[in-house]
Amino acid sequence: MRVAVDAMGGDNAPVVEVAGAVAAAREYGIAVTLVGDTDRLRDELTRHQCQGLDITLQHASEVVGMHDSASDAIRKKKDSSIRVAFDLVKRGEAEAVVSAGNSGATMAAGMFVLKRIDGIDRPAIAQIFPTLKGKTLVLDVGGNVDCKPIHLAQFAIMGEVYCRYAMNTNSPRIGVLSNGEEESKGNDLTRETHLLLKKTPLEYVGYVEGRDIFNGKVDVVVCDGFVGNVVLKLSEGLAEAAVTMLKEEIKKSYMSVLGYLFARTAFKNFKKKVDYAEYGGAPLLGINGVGMICHGGSNEKAIKNAIRFAHEYAEKGVTHRMADKLREHFVVTMQQHEPVQEVVAG
Repeated sequence: MRVAVDAMGGDNAPVVEVAGAVAAAREYGIAVTLVGDTDRLRDELTRHQCQGLDITLQHASEVVGMHDSASDAIRKKKDSSIRVAFDLVKRGEAEAVVSAGNSGATMAAGMFVLKRIDGIDRPAIAQIFPTLKGKTLVLDVGGNVDCKPIHLAQFAIMGEVYCRYAMNTNSPRIGVLSNGEEESKGNDLTRETHLLLKKTPLEYVGYVEGRDIFNGKVDVVVCDGFVGNVVLKLSEGLAEAAVTMLKEEIKKSYMSVLGYLFARTAFKNFKKKVDYAEYGGAPLLGINGVGMICHGGSNEKAIKNAIRFAHEYAEKGVTHRMADKLREHFVVTMQQHEPVQEVVAG
């Protein structure tokens, strides 16, 4: 299975994309196609030992910038690296796409080129968070700012399937992010979503609070993209600040430095757990294919791991399992929004 990498999209493109692709090909044996300006990519590849690695190039003459409108990028830049990468998947020349570029354009390109899974109104960006007991999947973390209850119900289904098959979690527990666990809490969106999810065969536990993302109470947390993006950015900032403050405190005394020397393996493991690069990217769930969205400032390790996760996602056939589950067990999610409101009201 070949992974197409948008090599021109990130803040440090194409340097980290090429380095990450070479690392993924060398360490995991993954076939990679780098999409972008082939002259620049060829020059960058000369900096690496690539003999024997299955890395190919696909030319794309345009680049989608971080400030470009997602819709304009798809309509006006038909030969952009992100659009060409998804075209490779559509033609069967690749099985997955990885991009550290404009996330809105990546999502729009995935929807436009590969279309949506039947029964999904809006694809969602999912993010894996480390917890005291393992990992928790949160979605949506930025793809859909304004949502309806039906959308959150679909997010729950997609999250359940991804968690079960891509993260190897048996019977994933699902919660709706709210400002309290009581049913009286929340807003109109969370209350209607709560009633809707209670009618599904999912292992739905009800409302969860922000702290439950990290204590392992549930395996999947559902929210709208506005709230999810705030959670994501807050968590990233908190992790960075915690590591920095810890380093500053250790430097303040000789005994602290001595203690660090004995505990540095624990500190190293902690840093690894909270490092976003370990998780590579965020899967774009709901499109009829595999897409992985990376942080714009991703480093080589993040790109390498994103390629690995995208390859595993495609290899396990998660997209097909998602479509099957929607078709077989969740007919309610395919209804129009008006009937769903009647179900909730009843």
